[in-house]
Amino acid sequence: MVIKPAAVRSGRGDEEGNVVDQEKKTLGYYPGCELRTRARALDISARKACESLGITLQELKDWTCCGGLVAQVKDNYMALLAPARVLLQAHTQGFNELATLCAFCFNTLRRASFFLERHPEARRKLATFLEVEMLPQVRVLHLLEVLRDSVGFDRIREAVRRPLQGLRVAPYYGCLLLRPAQEISLDDPEEPTLMEGLLKALGCDVVDFRSRTDCCGSYHIVTNQGVAAQCAQVILHSAVDAKADFLVASCPVCQFNLDWSQAGHGNTGVPVVYFPQLLALALGEPAETLGFDERGAAMLREGS
Repeated sequence: MVIKPAAVRSGRGDEEGNVVDQEKKTLGYYPGCELRTRARALDISARKACESLGITLQELKDWTCCGGLVAQVKDNYMALLAPARVLLQAHTQGFNELATLCAFCFNTLRRASFFLERHPEARRKLATFLEVEMLPQVRVLHLLEVLRDSVGFDRIREAVRRPLQGLRVAPYYGCLLLRPAQEISLDDPEEPTLMEGLLKALGCDVVDFRSRTDCCGSYHIVTNQGVAAQCAQVILHSAVDAKADFLVASCPVCQFNLDWSQAGHGNTGVPVVYFPQLLALALGEPAETLGFDERGAAMLREGS
């Protein structure tokens, strides 16, 4: 790895580092529970990166938990109440688009929106529960697709002030960012390119990582830690085999499972970071403000 974090070049930004020639954009923003606790680095780095790119993430007022999982029984409308309430909050506060970062929150909200759009009877009943005339349609976005579709990777490449050249990264999607494909429609669920495109725009060397869409063990971390550890170790050793400096994730549960596994079931030495941390770093934010853990910070120092 030959990244030099102190070396900053001039990008196509204004005096404050914001991307020029782009209309400022404000998005409704749903952080979710984990970004207020263990995943604060994901929230902080995303806000900083978006600010540099001319995007304001306007956090919903008085948001509530999305429920964490989509109801598997489709006639259990009460299980859809939590995500429906979040969508209603977004609309009530003036947003017809709602951005999120956590893969669990994204999956839950996107699929709930997809289901309600196609099931008017469910929308009617949930509207009754929530004491409104009708539930509105709100488009749920992941920040990755905002960066791809609204900003564009070429524009991001132009805005980079600290190219991450020589940094070998393994993009990790996990399960919920891409599946089920028909409902999520974010990228190809088997051969995704979304995160790769972003990381290449930052100057990273994206490695061929065979486990990029494997499951990390998810909630088995609570009920069957042996299964979770086995899943995580497969992913981590895949990153080691690819000679990755960093494993790059979007999901707080994935990040936790992978780091937990390293702590107790074999440390591979590969830091697990969030994609906005690298994005904000490349856009000129100091590494010490972005929530890198000790392993990640040490890797960056090693390359400086």
